[in-house]
Amino acid sequence: MKEQKTDYSRRNFISTVAAAGAVMVACSGNKVNTAQVPAFLDQAPDGKELRAGLIGCGGRGSGAALDFLNAGPNLKIVALADVFKDRLDDCKGKLAKEKNNSVPEENCFLGFDAYQKLVECKDVDVVLIATPPHFRPMQFEAAINAKKHVFMEKPVAVDPVGARSIMATAKKAEALGLCVVTGTQRHHQREYVSTYKLIKEGAIGEIVSANCYWNQNQLWYRTRQSGWTDMEWMIRDWVNWTWLSGDHIVEQHVHNLDVIHWFTGQKPVKAVGFGARQRRVTGDQYDMFSVDFTYESGMHVHSMCRQINGCVNNVSEFIRGTKGSSNCANTIWDAQGKELWKYAGEGDKSPYVQEHIDFVTAIRNNTPINEAEATAISTMGAVMGRISAYTGKEVTWEEVMNSDMKLEPKEYKMANIGAKVVIPVPGSEKD
Repeated sequence: MKEQKTDYSRRNFISTVAAAGAVMVACSGNKVNTAQVPAFLDQAPDGKELRAGLIGCGGRGSGAALDFLNAGPNLKIVALADVFKDRLDDCKGKLAKEKNNSVPEENCFLGFDAYQKLVECKDVDVVLIATPPHFRPMQFEAAINAKKHVFMEKPVAVDPVGARSIMATAKKAEALGLCVVTGTQRHHQREYVSTYKLIKEGAIGEIVSANCYWNQNQLWYRTRQSGWTDMEWMIRDWVNWTWLSGDHIVEQHVHNLDVIHWFTGQKPVKAVGFGARQRRVTGDQYDMFSVDFTYESGMHVHSMCRQINGCVNNVSEFIRGTKGSSNCANTIWDAQGKELWKYAGEGDKSPYVQEHIDFVTAIRNNTPINEAEATAISTMGAVMGRISAYTGKEVTWEEVMNSDMKLEPKEYKMANIGAKVVIPVPGSEKD
């Protein structure tokens, strides 16, 4: 009996991907689709020295600064800003020790207004923003107003007002021809990009559903020390406070939600979710979320995230189409679950460095890249899920785009601001 041809069968599904830049070929019946994987560079091209200022000198900020310096030649960190002197000094010392990068004392700024002084510094061409997410919208706006290129960590906001601010500033950056990269490193991870190309060509047909997960052990926390004010404690323990981080569905799980938005080309139009707090020891956040998102096409996406020790862990994405499925990262299966393709690249650059390589390359080649609006949309989707879980209500895209919700203290100062730990409780008590 003659073998019947099926779209993207193992026999017809040909991949020559061995490294970045290779052409992938996918055959469907008599139709051949080809896609050129972006020619990822292992380092940015040389050029005029680019001088960066770092806002937020904690662990992620120090890491981003080192990733920037590792992206290519003629790169330098020339300014630092933070609210804590110990954090700034630690980062300054690390840059000097690991990269022989000395930051002049006159370019080291402290306080809640330190970011404004840094963006106005004439020595700075590029701004790296790695403060707690609450502060990112105002700092992004200041950097773009100062006409600086920006690398900004995800998520880009913690509330609807902040996300919309990022969207507006992104448009301004685009008009000015500035480059903006936003810490969603999967967009710069070669195996993800290779998988995305094939799926956009129809490798699994029309996407009809998806799942995404970030289930892991308990994250870090800081216990309050003698002499710390409310504000100091919360900022040092920022990843556990909703007004500073957005809760972990926003701060961390945004990565997975962003992949779904990227691969489907859609955003959520409504969310219904729930969550709970069982193990957390500081802050006012949940330990877990489960959210059912409805997307523009009517498809459903199940989102799950958790930060508790001693449980099964899973950090991944999964999409199903009319002809097959994929983990988005490196593998495509047919409708029966048989593997059709697997990424074969070797020796790929760390995506945390690659995003800076792509950032610097775009600046030096004058080919602007701007990821801010897309990441703001992903952030807003995560905020929808959080609000639904906290309230027990269905939350729509239209509602958050018109919401005046803004999570912020009455004033920014290192003082006892009357912080109360209020854990959200959804629904109502029994009548």
